[in-house]
Amino acid sequence: MDIHSKEITVEAEGFSDIQNITDEVRSFVRKSGYSEGLIHIFPIGSTASVSTIEFEPALVQDMKDKLEEFAPEGQTTRHGETWGDDNGFSHMRATMMGPGITVPLHDGEPVLGTWQQIVIINHDNRPRRRRIFLQVMG
Repeated sequence: MDIHSKEITVEAEGFSDIQNITDEVRSFVRKSGYSEGLIHIFPIGSTASVSTIEFEPALVQDMKDKLEEFAPEGQTTRHGETWGDDNGFSHMRATMMGPGITVPLHDGEPVLGTWQQIVIINHDNRPRRRRIFLQVMG
């Protein structure tokens, strides 16, 4: 098995801003030359997560609303009290969603449903340049 790796960056607003990175992942896979294998997508940092979603405005807002219900930004956390950065909610959101995903690669393309896109979610309480580590194994 061979492995091809690359780091990409995405500018993201805070408070669970969701950015579509499907095109970047597809471009990386095409350049790797692999046609069969696995693609791993991993955000570097403890306040971001990677997932899939139908990337359309209403569902993106629904997701942000659910994340706010789960771990409200105004909730007092021991982390925020300890470090004074008031982003304990962002760590909880990222941890519960999980940091990265693995997507099958078949016929040179990520195996995704018709309306399924790969996204990075910046849960932090400020804009961030999110670093994402990509690996394709084939």
